[in-house]
This record gives sequence, C-alpha cells and structure tokens, in this order.
Amino acid sequence: ARPLPVERLAAVAGMSTSSFHQHFRAVTSLSPLQFQKQLRLIEARRLMLSEGKTASSAAFAVGYESVSQFTREYGRLFGRTPVRDTKEARGRTLAAA
Repeated sequence: ARPLPVERLAAVAGMSTSSFHQHFRAVTSLSPLQFQKQLRLIEARRLMLSEGKTASSAAFAVGYESVSQFTREYGRLFGRTPVRDTKEARGRTLAAA
C-alpha cells in the first residue's frame, strides 16, 4: 500500500512528470499524491466498516506508519476521527435496518 512514484505514473502514461501533474489535476482537481492518499483513506474506512478493523490496524493495512498522522488526515477528509466516524456510520446503518 505504498504510493506509486509520480515519475513512474508519468512514464507509464508516456508524459513528462510536469505534464502528468497538469493533466491529472485537470481531471481530478487533486495532485497524484493527494489522490493516492484519498484512496488509502477510503480503503481504511472500508476496512473499519465492513471488516471491523480498528483504526490502527486499518491505518497500517493501507500503508500508514503513524496512527496519529492517519487520524489527522482521516479527520481532514471525513470531518471526524476514525472512531467517531465508524460509530456514527454503524449507527446510521442500524437505524436504517
């Protein structure tokens, strides 16, 4: 679960690194690294909700070495801590059932 180097992605796309950055941002509104980070956080959330993993085990599973860094970045993306988010999401699921 390590980020792919942008240089490698650019080479696969047959572009220079700067051109790849420009095209990628034009399509996604994110840099390639921001996009990869977002995918990792979404996958961690899925692991916590569907597989019952703890925040720390999900963080390590998607490649974070620091749980505190994971928690900060998770909060920026989802607006709450991993524990609070998963509790609220599970509560919504149970209420809908």
